[in-house]
Parts: sequence; structure tokens; C-alpha cells
Amino acid sequence: MQMPITYLFVPGNRPERFDKALAAGAGAIVLDLEDAVATADKSLARDAIADWFAGRAGDASRIVVRINDAQSPCFADDLALLKAIGVRQVMLPKTEWREQVRQVIDAVSPAVAVLPLIETARGVRNVDDIAATEGVLRLAFGTLDYAVDLDLSGEEAGLAYASARIAIASRCAELASPVAGVTPAIDDEARIRADFASARAFGFGAKLCIHPRQVAVIHEACRPSAEELAWAERVLVAAQTSEGAVQLDGRMIDRPVVLKAQAIVSRSRSSHA
Repeated sequence: MQMPITYLFVPGNRPERFDKALAAGAGAIVLDLEDAVATADKSLARDAIADWFAGRAGDASRIVVRINDAQSPCFADDLALLKAIGVRQVMLPKTEWREQVRQVIDAVSPAVAVLPLIETARGVRNVDDIAATEGVLRLAFGTLDYAVDLDLSGEEAGLAYASARIAIASRCAELASPVAGVTPAIDDEARIRADFASARAFGFGAKLCIHPRQVAVIHEACRPSAEELAWAERVLVAAQTSEGAVQLDGRMIDRPVVLKAQAIVSRSRSSHA
């Protein structure tokens, strides 16, 4: 299954935006029951999601619901909603223990896929166990809440340790590359690109988006340049047409080089999907 590069948030209490979000080009949309919805509106948001989701069976693989965290009084009602409507993917905020993932799966369905949001120091400390939990699809990094939890200064370096831990845990658990956090600056294309480039340096392969305008920017940023793609294709041709060691542009084409070329070609196809 080809994994999304972009996850576009939509407030769960704004059903008039659901179809627009689905048509905005994101790999997946995230119907949000957590931060985007005031406590007084949670029940109405659940009803809106239930009504809309009932007619979207064909799009179910692109729809994620972000519920409230396991400590929230809304948690049980959110799980009941997921079970009732047959949601396939759920985003679990402030995941700190593997047992919280199991709670979701046990309450909803053995087939539901969970995207844990790592947003706290405890989540980072336990990220290896969380990543290895059966039912986890991929990890996401909630950078804004993490910065609050640790009272970070705002310097990019403050995210480095957690980014590395999340990416390494994902790889060791054989998950898809993790999802980078949101960029609050909706119209600052340079900031969006810089944030994603920083996350890509640690091995992240997707990003949470809060506005449709961010989606195209991330897809374009993820797309290899024409020069990179041409190099990768030449490497793969050289590797396929030679039975032994081969050189290209004065460089030996060994297994790591071939794997890098394959990754570039795969990234190109994903970004055009």
C-alpha cells in the first residue's frame, strides 16, 4: 500500500469542509475531534463525522479520525464512534504507552490501524514499545505539543533528539517513515519547506498539514529534482545490465547506491500519485 505524503486536518465540527478537504489533493484527511473542536462541540462533531462517513465507503482508506487522548473524558465516546461507523484509521494524540494503542484496537476492531502521535517526553521515552505494538501503521510527531511539554525555546535543535528517536523506532519496527508535525504559518511557503527539509533530514517521509495550500508545497518538496531522477534511473539501468561490479561517473555502483536510486524513483512516483 502506498502511504500518504500529506495528512490534511479538518475540524470535525465543520462538515461543510469535509468534501473540499478530500478533493484538495492530500494523501489522507484527518477529521479532528481533538484540538480543533471545543469541548461543548465534541458531541456535534461526532455526529457530523458519522453522518458524512456513512456515504464514503470508497474513500475510507484516505480518511483518518483524530480522537481525544486516552486521559480525556471524551475518549470512550470517541472509541464508540469509531466502532459504530467502521473507521479504518485512527490518530491517537499524546500516546505515551503501548497499552493506550491496545485500548483503541480492543475497543474498535482488530483491523483498525493506529497512528500514534508522539507529543510528550514520556511518548519519546517509550517510542520503541509504541512503534512495535501490533496495529500501529506509522508514527507522527506532534512538535507543537512536544515543545510545550518540554518548554522548548523554539530553536529547531530542540526537536532533534525526539525526531531521531521517532525515525529510528519506526525503522526498527519496520513501519513506514514517520509523519512530521504541522507548520502553523499557513502562507509561509519557505517556512513550510524548511520545516519539511529538517524533518526529511531525520528520515521523515510525510507531513501533517493544517491548510490545503500546504499540501501542494509538500508534494512538490518531496519530489526529486530532474537531475536526481535521471541519475537514479541511470544507476538502475547500469545495475540491471551488469553481472558484476560496475562504475558510473567514476563511482562504484554497490548495493547502498542501488537502494538509494530505488528510493529516489519510488519517491518520485509517490509524489505524483
